[in-house]
Amino acid sequence: MNLFSRSKAVLAGVALVAAFSFSAEAQYRPAPVPKNWQLLSYEKDSVFGVGAEKAYQELLKNKKSTPVIVAVIDSGIDTTHEDLKSILWVNPKEIPGNGIDDDKNGYVDDIHGWNFLGGKDGSSVKEDSDEASREYYRLKKKYIDPDSALANDPKELAYWESLKNKIERPAAQNKVTYRTMLRVKENMDKAENILTSSLHKEDFTMTDLDSISSLDEDVLAARGLVMRIMESTGEQDVKYSTLKNELTEYIADLKRKVENANGEPEDMRAKIVGDDLNDINDRFYGNNDITGQFAFHGTHVAGIIGAIRNNNLGMDGVADNVRIMAVKVVPEGDERDKDVALGIRYAVDNGAQIINMSFGKGFSPQKQWVDDAIKYAEEKGVLLIHAAGNDGEDIDSVNNFPTPNFNDGTVAKNVITVGAMGNGRGDTKVAPFSNYGKKNVDLFAPGVQIYSTIPGGNKYGSASGTSMASPVVAGVAALVLSYYPDLSATQLKYILEKSATALPDGTTEVNLPGDRNEKIAFTELSKTGGLVNVYEALKLAATIKGENHKQKAKMKPIKRG
Repeated sequence: MNLFSRSKAVLAGVALVAAFSFSAEAQYRPAPVPKNWQLLSYEKDSVFGVGAEKAYQELLKNKKSTPVIVAVIDSGIDTTHEDLKSILWVNPKEIPGNGIDDDKNGYVDDIHGWNFLGGKDGSSVKEDSDEASREYYRLKKKYIDPDSALANDPKELAYWESLKNKIERPAAQNKVTYRTMLRVKENMDKAENILTSSLHKEDFTMTDLDSISSLDEDVLAARGLVMRIMESTGEQDVKYSTLKNELTEYIADLKRKVENANGEPEDMRAKIVGDDLNDINDRFYGNNDITGQFAFHGTHVAGIIGAIRNNNLGMDGVADNVRIMAVKVVPEGDERDKDVALGIRYAVDNGAQIINMSFGKGFSPQKQWVDDAIKYAEEKGVLLIHAAGNDGEDIDSVNNFPTPNFNDGTVAKNVITVGAMGNGRGDTKVAPFSNYGKKNVDLFAPGVQIYSTIPGGNKYGSASGTSMASPVVAGVAALVLSYYPDLSATQLKYILEKSATALPDGTTEVNLPGDRNEKIAFTELSKTGGLVNVYEALKLAATIKGENHKQKAKMKPIKRG
């Protein structure tokens, strides 16, 4: 999936705005939004935050908490980041750097987690193809013969047709869009050079652009173009660098799709990792480099959950007493089912109580392996939080894997699927890119312009997506569990869903994600029809007797500051 991205409809709108040369200036004056808006409350700050700061001030003062292990199954984590390094999970039975599997779990020197995309030589998969392309070419080989006996299998035939619809029919449009987006990039780069020179800043927001007083025609034209692009996102005070990064990712994804339509994608993973992808029991592969080449996304997610609070550095996480376990399975492209399944099992076996999964895709050829892993987590009492996806679609009718709906017709009781909210200011309430579903999305959480940790020298930045909303909920779950450690996974899920609240500004109808011209009742976008609210969740948790009475593993306290 596009890990942190806007819907196709929004990106298409950006393309239409930016595909042509500079023209008249836009008029837009956004109200600034606090960088930590996801932690705030509507009554005090007029944003759709989760009420974490209010909870710390009013409900949790002088209360003791228990550390909670949260696994981040993602693209990797920067283990040197100032706001994360002291809260990383440490394998208590492993001796760092001795090259020995001290705890005999099959993974050598897994100090902070494991990289299932790693090679024996220490390398790591950075890019991979999308699942639809992989499956299309796998079955295309079987269907070359029009008289193939496979044509008699109605289920596989229907699957093959869905793959053709996904790959063949959009191929021509992808080529046109790709060429258009290259033109977009050219115009944006030109405008960026003019504006950074005029503002004397490397990055800027719409507020910055609005302050420009130059009468230079090139400056005014560049400002007009970029402001229209920013306004088309529906977000307030979005940073130019954030939008540029997301468009760059989108262009790279389009390029892969164009290339894949012309031939089978190269299997880079096979060259680097070297396991048997068709054997779920071939599981002791990878390496312990949990940062690897592509850790932006996982680092950002980890910070949202539990970046050290009140240390006067960067930003604060939702939860104040977590240990982050890094499980690297997500490349630039679609994750493999085997890696996801084994990543879940690794996290469970090593003590994770909550697992965040900010990834997803439309096809899952080895879904049963993932189903079995989710069932295993359910048996062990582990709560899974999953991002709903960023295509602005109804996932009651469009697939977004992994899913709590098993092949055998049963439904997992330990999964929460999360849609993304905007900050509530202006006309955009629900993020226009967010997937939704009355049956398959449980609740919504802040997911637009979330400021968090990023890798490479103790940096911070904003990103948008259900990928950001999911760790907000994971952080909320960890915060509740840390103060009420006897709660089971199913109780925790019940508490978060039961305490979800209506939109605090009284809004009942919102723009349908993916279609700004249609309105829909907010209650129809998810099971609960509500926003996660940690303040209310803690109040509810205080009234419930926990089902877990097992002795908790003792962990060293976090060093603050």
